[in-house]
Amino acid sequence: VVHKPADETPLSALYMARLLQEAGVPDGVVNVVTGSGPVAGEALLRHRGVDKVAFTGSTAIGRHVASVAGEALKPVTMELGGNAAHIVFEDADLEKAVGAVIKGFVFNTGQFCMGGPRLLVARSVYPTLLGILAEAVPGVPVGDPRDPATVVGPMAAEKHLKKVEEYVALARKEGARIVCGGERLDLDGGYYYKPTVIADLANDSRVVQEEIFGPVLTVQPFDDEDEAVALANSTPYGLASGVQTGNLARAHRVAGRLQAGIVWVNDWAMLDPAVPFGGVKDSGYGREYGPEALAGYTKVKSVVVSLD
Repeated sequence: VVHKPADETPLSALYMARLLQEAGVPDGVVNVVTGSGPVAGEALLRHRGVDKVAFTGSTAIGRHVASVAGEALKPVTMELGGNAAHIVFEDADLEKAVGAVIKGFVFNTGQFCMGGPRLLVARSVYPTLLGILAEAVPGVPVGDPRDPATVVGPMAAEKHLKKVEEYVALARKEGARIVCGGERLDLDGGYYYKPTVIADLANDSRVVQEEIFGPVLTVQPFDDEDEAVALANSTPYGLASGVQTGNLARAHRVAGRLQAGIVWVNDWAMLDPAVPFGGVKDSGYGREYGPEALAGYTKVKSVVVSLD
């Protein structure tokens, strides 16, 4: 295995490699190559000794990776961008649902491809849920990620923080309502941004359609199940999605119609090594976890023996 971590976050990968070495994994089994994507990443991608590529990152870079790997006919699996919809129906337990909603958009400070930054709410409970979010989200602990009490840490880099600020500024320009948050925090010299909830945006807004990759939640109402599904499927992405409902039949019915590689019901980010996940549409292809993941790293060989 040769692991090329993101440019801004190499330390965790290097620490993992050191732990594996201390655990007795032989040298050369797991290797970490650090450096910039255009230099180190590109060299690794084009190296003839690399037999298979698994890429996690943006859809734009994923297209480039697939193109280069295709020249050498290298197999590729892709976990790319996401902009998941989290649907709350009128029969959901709102007090429980709001916990999953908050977890879905603030986990890892929103820097999570499988996050849920788009909240779709049945119109009959839309004002109520917005009120609950307005009270609950400002109380989410923001601070030093090394503090066990912290829920939201800093953004990975200044450019990510600026990107979040640009999207929120665009939302204001389009007349959206900032329910809470909407500004950076000056803490420890890090790149902190308050968890932000935005309402009253049109579905074709860039703030709704594009991946913000920060602690920002957009909230839209819907009138019926068909509209909820249509809104959920309206972006180019399809990595994850969620359904909050007390009706199991509705949960399965809606899950079957959602264009996503994994659907969570009445929770968010429930992951298990036995359960595969991955994307459809612009969120990539191939699966991680489960036996399906192993298929991406194996090749079938047939040996036919004549007994004559």
